[in-house]
Amino acid sequence: MSLAGKHAVVTGAGSGIGRATAVALAGAGACVTLIGRRHEALEATRGLIGEAAAVAAADVTDAAALATALERGRMHFGAIDILINNAGGTSSAPFLKTSAADLRASLALNLEAPAEASRQVLPAMLERGWGRIVNVASTAGLKGYGYVSAYVAAKHGLVGLTRALALEVAAKGVTVNAVCPGFTDTDLVARSVETLVGKTGRSEDEARAALFSVNPLGRLIRPEEVAALVLWLCGEEAAAVNGAALPIAGGEL
Repeated sequence: MSLAGKHAVVTGAGSGIGRATAVALAGAGACVTLIGRRHEALEATRGLIGEAAAVAAADVTDAAALATALERGRMHFGAIDILINNAGGTSSAPFLKTSAADLRASLALNLEAPAEASRQVLPAMLERGWGRIVNVASTAGLKGYGYVSAYVAAKHGLVGLTRALALEVAAKGVTVNAVCPGFTDTDLVARSVETLVGKTGRSEDEARAALFSVNPLGRLIRPEEVAALVLWLCGEEAAAVNGAALPIAGGEL
């Protein structure tokens, strides 16, 4: 696969799936704009890629800051061909201890920010007749999990947005898809382990084993495995794949 001459934007590119995806896209020849809140983490990702990467630090829930970051990417590499909406996050609490503010915060990060980013890059994609949008959702966008109701609701919304937008652009050379990883070896899961340890009194090994047990493979998904699926969706070989929400969870679903 070659993405030579393509400009990709990856949000949440400072670690985990975002970092692995940015490296994979660059390895296929794309220039990559790295967006995230932590400048130092983005610079670390850029260090793995080199001159084919540009850093544009921004909080994706701030529409103005996001627009500025996207424009900075265009100044470096031109029009945006590929958008990877990877930035996301969750906190754990029973539903009755999940406030309206908690729900709004989760929707802002996991649903509204991808929608805004897509809104800002889509017109140029449609004008050129080519584009790829890949939303990094979660198995939480396809099933329920207890104690993360706000996250589950937001990720279900992101999968719905993916399917609806895909139908609008299907005949215009643009595809919109979602990947839905299970528990993946990222900072987010590391925080989940810490929460389990704190709330249940289990050891760290026991808490990780509880997460492993969800996946029939008996392990966490690797960020590079998710990145490989994202990369495929960005290529010409996947031009007929549109509106999909593809689980990468070892058979959990």
